[in-house]
Formats: sequence, structure tokens, C-alpha cells
Amino acid sequence: MSAVLEELLTLLRLSPQPPARGEHVFYGASQDPGWGRIFGGQVLGQALSAASQTVPEGRFIHSLHGYFLRPGAIDTTLVFRVDPIRDGRSFTTRRVVAEQNGEAIFSLSASFQVAEGGFDHQHETMPEVPPPDELDSERELAANYLARLPEAVLARIPRALRERAVAERPIEIRLTSPIDPIAPAKQAPRNQLWFKAAGPLPDDAAIHQYLLAYASDYYLLGASMLPHGVTWMTPGMQVASIDHAMHFHRPFRFDDWLLYDIDAPTAVGGRGLARGRWFDQRGVLVASTLQEGLVRDRR
Repeated sequence: MSAVLEELLTLLRLSPQPPARGEHVFYGASQDPGWGRIFGGQVLGQALSAASQTVPEGRFIHSLHGYFLRPGAIDTTLVFRVDPIRDGRSFTTRRVVAEQNGEAIFSLSASFQVAEGGFDHQHETMPEVPPPDELDSERELAANYLARLPEAVLARIPRALRERAVAERPIEIRLTSPIDPIAPAKQAPRNQLWFKAAGPLPDDAAIHQYLLAYASDYYLLGASMLPHGVTWMTPGMQVASIDHAMHFHRPFRFDDWLLYDIDAPTAVGGRGLARGRWFDQRGVLVASTLQEGLVRDRR
């Protein structure tokens, strides 16, 4: 396992405090994604990790819904308070609040279920896209893109962001249709990307699930800006996640390639709505996402 992948797993595992009065408390650190505030997928993955660690053995996440309440500071400890709302015969429900300096920055509701049989159908089909082995990695695309930029344009991109764009990554991402982040062309609100952990993972299903939650915040909201020829790097754009929902349908491994098929059905009132479908390489639908976020144009 690469050092950067192990660092991410450590970040998501959290440090627990012994439960008191029915409440479970976990502590977490943050990574600097290059833009000065916590990456939303990080706090989402950590909150799911905290909830999962309080659930009886043999129950797995099937749905979650989170709200991003305040921007998170990268240099301040995160405190995750888990409320064990209910443990039923088949389902377990947890509520998690992430805090910094005594203020809530994120809230999560999550439901877990014991494994059981039942009806099984899949109406959705995986789109036809190039396989990951035929595509450049996100890191390779970034290096080539930065090398072609004029010095005047390059100077406007924060140094931390440039360095992170070409650094080794814990998750490998391969775009089927790369987008120019500085001068994007107007196009349909659709994007497909392959994702995979940059190394083998343990067999613990919960690890694969909270890594998928972490990764699900990448590129999702960006689809709602594609028809307007802007990205989160366009000067004057205010882009931030408001809420995030996920449903986990079938078992998967995050150290195997998964396709993230994203589309954005609407944008209105300074908000964009994006949804995503996760398929394994056999075309099996393993998870679904839905997110609304701010896409304010302040130019």
C-alpha cells in the first residue's frame, strides 16, 4: 500500500473516545486540498467512518444523507459526535454531527441493515466508455495541462493547488472526457470517470464504503456548470456543496475500477443538482449519489 493511501485510511479511521452517556465521540485531522478549506468528501467519509464504528457487527450502510453547514478549517481538530438513535432487528440508525471550535460544520444521518435476500433487479445500464487502461490518469493530465499554460495564467493558480495537482494520490482517477478547468467549452451536463484506490485495501467492507463516500464528492457538482462554460476555478464563481445523499446497493471493492457516471438535470437559483451512478467493470450498479450545491456566478 502506498504511503499516501495509508495516510488517507488513517485520516478516515479517526481516533475514538470511550462512550459516555450513550454518546460516542471521535476525533479527526484534515488534509489541505490546496484551496484552504476542508474537502467535503473528507468530512463525509469521516462521519460515515464514525457512524460505522458504533454499529453492531454484520450491518452495513445502505443509505446516508448529509448537510454541509459551514466551511471546515484545515488546521483545526474535527470532533464527531455520534448519536445511536436506534438499533432494530434489521436496521440501525445513526446521527453524526461534525464540529470545530464548538460549532457544527456537517451533519449526517445514516442507516445500516443486516444482509438479507429479496427482489433483485437493475434497470440502469452502464454507459459505453473507454476502459481505464486506455485513459491517462488525472495526475498525468494535470501535469501536461500545467506545462502548456502561459506563465501569466499559471501565476494566477495558487502554488499549493498546482503542487497538489501533480502530487502522488491515494485514489487514481481517469477522465473519459477531460475538461479545461480555466477555459471550459460549453457542453452537456454529463461526465464519466473511473476511480480506484492506488493500492490494495483490507477486506473490511466498511473501509471500501467510506472511501467511496470520500471519493463521491469529486467532480459531482461540476457537471451542473458544464452547460455554462465555467468551473469552480473560473474567477467570480462561488462553488460549495450544500447536501449529499448516497445509497449503497451491492457489494464492491474500491481497489477495483469503478465507473462514476454523473449528470446534472438542472441548475436554478444559484444552486445546481447533480446525480451519479457507480458501476463496477461488469456493469453492476453498486451505489448512487445525489448532491445539491451552490453555483453562484458573482462576475
